[in-house]
Parts: sequence; C-alpha cells; structure tokens
Amino acid sequence: MSIAQFIQDAWNHQAKWLIVLRPLSWIYRGGFLLNKKLYQLGIKSRYQSPVPVMVIGNITVGGSGKTPLLIQLVDHLQSHNVRVGVISRGYGGKGPFPAYVDLDSVPEVVGDEPCLIVQSTGVPMVVGSNRQHSIEYLLSKHELDLIISDDGLQHWALERQIEWIVLDQNRGLGNQKLLPEGFLREPASRLKTATVIEHAAEPGTLLNMHLEVAEPYLLNAVDAKPFNPLDSFYAVVGIGFPQRFYKTLDSMGIHQFQCHEFPDHYDYEITDLQFEDNNPIITTEKDAVKLLPLLKQNPDFNRAIWVVPVEAVLSSQCYALLHQQLRQLGIQIF
Repeated sequence: MSIAQFIQDAWNHQAKWLIVLRPLSWIYRGGFLLNKKLYQLGIKSRYQSPVPVMVIGNITVGGSGKTPLLIQLVDHLQSHNVRVGVISRGYGGKGPFPAYVDLDSVPEVVGDEPCLIVQSTGVPMVVGSNRQHSIEYLLSKHELDLIISDDGLQHWALERQIEWIVLDQNRGLGNQKLLPEGFLREPASRLKTATVIEHAAEPGTLLNMHLEVAEPYLLNAVDAKPFNPLDSFYAVVGIGFPQRFYKTLDSMGIHQFQCHEFPDHYDYEITDLQFEDNNPIITTEKDAVKLLPLLKQNPDFNRAIWVVPVEAVLSSQCYALLHQQLRQLGIQIF
C-alpha cells in the first residue's frame, strides 16, 4: 500500500493517530491563509477573464462527484445554446501545457478526467496549471459565453463570478481538520461563501444531486457472456473515494467482487489487470479512459472489462439557480 493510499484510508476511517500530523496542518493553514490574503490585498495579482468564469470544485481531497456534475452542466448549457468552454489543471497529464483536449487526446498527455469530459460532451477544453494561459488559448480558438473551471477553487490567481462547491455526504467533512491531519483543503467556513451542491441519495437541502447508474458496457472486444451481476468480479479503481464505487456495485446487486484500489489518477500497467483466474473486471468510466489505450497496446489481453457509467441528476432548484446566476452576468438562457 502506498503512503497516499495509507493516508487516504486513515482519513476515511478518521484514525486517531492522525493527531500527530496536527503541527503540519497548522503550517498548511498558515501558508494557505497568507497566500489568500496576499491576493485579497492585491499584493499578488489576479487574472480577470474577458468571459465570465464559473468554478466547480470542492474543499476536500478526493472524489466528490464533481466531474459528473460538470458533464451534466455542460450538456444542459449546450442544450440551451450557451457557448461554454472548460479549463482544467489536467492532473495526471504530462503536457506540454497548455494543451487542447479533443477526441484524439490521451490521458498520458492531458489527464484522465479531461478526456472523459470531452468524450462525453465534445466541449472545447484546454488544460494546464496556468489558468490564464489556458483561458487565453481557449478564447483564441472559440467564441464563448462562459468558461467553467474544473476544480481550481483554491486557485486565487483566477477571478471568478460563480463558485459551486460539491459536498459529498457519504464522506462529509471527515474530522473537519485541514491537510494533512484531515482531508479539508479549506476550513469548513468556506462553505458559507459559495453555492453548495449536496451530493446525497437522501439530501437534506434543495440544492442537491445524486448519481444514477446506467447499464454496464464492455470496454474491450472480447468474447464475453452477457453482463450478470451474480458473477464474481475484480473491482479495479483508481479514484479519490473508491468506497462510493463499491456502494454503487452493491446497489446494482453486485456483491461478489475483490477490491483492487489504486491512487487517484493512477497510470495503469497491463500487469495491474492480470489475475490468476479469468473472472471479469469491473471499473469506472474515469478508469476506463486510462485502460483503453493500455488495451490497444496489448491486443492479446482477453479478460472482459465492464464499465459502469453514471450520470449526475440535479434537482430543479440547481438549474433555476444556475439560470439566475447566468442572467445576472448577462448570459441569456434560450
């Protein structure tokens, strides 16, 4: 088990030994607040995009459902004739940056989530650590009404007009401690300064979302029998919060599976998919983006890999608020 996985497991279980990391959390908090203050005072400059920016992020480390939410919002905006583009850090990609993402892009260069977003929506998208350069590159290729920043909530160098924070109620705020004692990137008080979208099957707020599961599909062209939830599977996942995927499998009636967890944005090797028997693999769409190029490099691989697609379902209040926020920015919804 890697150190990252060990710490992630400790966060998820709120292990008591994490208290020994508290001095590091104090240092993190001090550095974070100082950096934020320098931007607020204008000592560090902030980039104002000529096009309104909406940031979709979270205050926790690990998965929250942010990517499915972004995909759903892009689909919704496109269906209402809003010219939307997306920027992202491109975690896991090696660049060079800024990099334009299209259907031929590969996760090794631009990251796994950008590939998934573009494959799902066809949205214009640029990735890179410098958000200003990404926006300028994006606007040099497209006329846009709105730019959505995938993550970047703590990237104070970028001015933004709308902030949506996804809060996964499965994880909550953990022990409510900042990194590394807990998994908070910012204090919980940050939730009071932005629009909070509750990710929950049984939400307690009007602004909420949940994930609906569609029929699994085969990633590779192998001679496999039809999908059967009663089969035994290898659950191969490299996401921020794999427990959510396991709960999804359980809700689908899939109870016989062995967990094989990898770090978020993990670069798979073909050996990671090799097991003693020929039981099928089941994985997420985000992982599938990484696995597909690997399968093309290894055409003799003949184990069935099933992918579980999910779609974010937002409450009507989310869309109503979004339309209101966009109208305030002069963006008309048709």
